[in-house]
Amino acid sequence: MDLDAFFDAELDDHKSVLAATREALGEPFRRLVLTCAEAAGNGGRIVFFGNGGSAADAQHLAAELSVRYQRDRAPIAGFALTTNTSALTAIGNDFGFEDLFARQIQALCKPEDVVIGISTSGNSGNIIKALRTAQNLGAVAAGFGGRGGGRMNGLADPFLLVPSDDTARIQEMHITLGHMLCGALEQELGLL
Repeated sequence: MDLDAFFDAELDDHKSVLAATREALGEPFRRLVLTCAEAAGNGGRIVFFGNGGSAADAQHLAAELSVRYQRDRAPIAGFALTTNTSALTAIGNDFGFEDLFARQIQALCKPEDVVIGISTSGNSGNIIKALRTAQNLGAVAAGFGGRGGGRMNGLADPFLLVPSDDTARIQEMHITLGHMLCGALEQELGLL
């Protein structure tokens, strides 16, 4: 294996997806920031959830909001639905994996909240059910996606749809966009 060529090819691919993301997502990103800022300003919370690597991103971004991102500041109410192992295993066992996030949204969310489903495919049944549940509660059902959006298209709004079919590149853009969301919220809410 030519590791130098591999190194360069991976970074070139990342750079290409980054450029396409910059071109495609300015408007939905602005809408997501303003939606989240309005929610936070009105006592709402930013709720993240996803499966696998997206679950890790959900926890990461929730921590950036509730603790700090750039500087010490007042906390922003953010949490992830992926952190309570007792709830996750009980819901999975008693109701099924598809209800993993919807059940928690029913218990914990209110109309003032923004829920953000994170999925590289846009087709995970538990993400789709959770977004529908959030809508039924009157909360904003937003999302980060990839691969053309899948079943999240027309459901998540605002929807940050990364223009790529490569899971690694989609996840790289999700965490970049998530960090940008945290930074923008700190500024938009005047917390710096």
